[in-house]
Amino acid sequence: MAVKIVDDKSEHCIPFILDKIKAHCEYHKKDKDTDAPPFFLGLNGIQGAGKTTLVSTLYKTLTSDPHNLPTVVLSIDDLYLPHSAQKSLAESQPENPLIQHRGQPSTHDIPLGKDIFSQLYARKSNIRIPCYEKSLHDGQGDRTDSETWDVVNKDGESPVEVVIFEGWCVGFRSLSDEELVEKWEGAKAARIFDAEAYHGRLASLDLEHVSFVNDALRQYDALTDYFGALVHIDAVDTLFVYEWRLEQERALRKDKGTGMKDKQVIEFVNGYYPAYELYTDVLRKGIFKETGKQLRLVVNKQRKVEEVEIQ
Repeated sequence: MAVKIVDDKSEHCIPFILDKIKAHCEYHKKDKDTDAPPFFLGLNGIQGAGKTTLVSTLYKTLTSDPHNLPTVVLSIDDLYLPHSAQKSLAESQPENPLIQHRGQPSTHDIPLGKDIFSQLYARKSNIRIPCYEKSLHDGQGDRTDSETWDVVNKDGESPVEVVIFEGWCVGFRSLSDEELVEKWEGAKAARIFDAEAYHGRLASLDLEHVSFVNDALRQYDALTDYFGALVHIDAVDTLFVYEWRLEQERALRKDKGTGMKDKQVIEFVNGYYPAYELYTDVLRKGIFKETGKQLRLVVNKQRKVEEVEIQ
């Protein structure tokens, strides 16, 4: 039986999002010569926190009566580099564990994302939405043939009004070089002070490897700057991600007979966790210059909302 995730997040998200869409449309009505561009919503969620369930609810709500807003969902996962490019990236820095597989900033095709976003913003016709298949190449994954991608803004159809861009690192902002060193040195010191109490992965990495990912993340602002709002699904403790991923894979093995073993899951999450250590605090403070554009939901281990904050 699959892990059950109760969606108590949409009741907080939907009023917030509808309010931001309304303000977006009213703002653009000032220029009556042009239609308002689509509203871009970023959705960040720790892996396993119930993001997929929430996205499904949001899509159904926005596209149904009484709103009837043509909506497209784009996952940052679908912007992963093609297999050949990911392989070349890994080979270019064989000692950097952060880029030996897809996941961290630098393993996404940002130029492709910028192209898709700009087409959606300009309401271009017949836009192909990328798709990435994680099962290809024995689980290493690859981009699918572009001819098979879904097409939006088809001739004769209403253009997309809402773009939901979701993913585990959506909205992450890079740190300054000084902030990065401070975080890295803090993790090192925490491990030295109490190795049993420190459960992170940042302290085990070389600064140059962390810096490479942080430098790459600066390019992601080109996507983040499109957002009219961001929903951030946070957790009381980011370490919950380990248990959530273990639950998911165990359920998958039981239902489908396939899935990562527990050790593989731990190694998999280890590859992502340094980014949570580095960038979660940035998200928690809010990523916009203006206030009121970010909704933060803090969930407990059962994935239920315990705290709601508009930033």
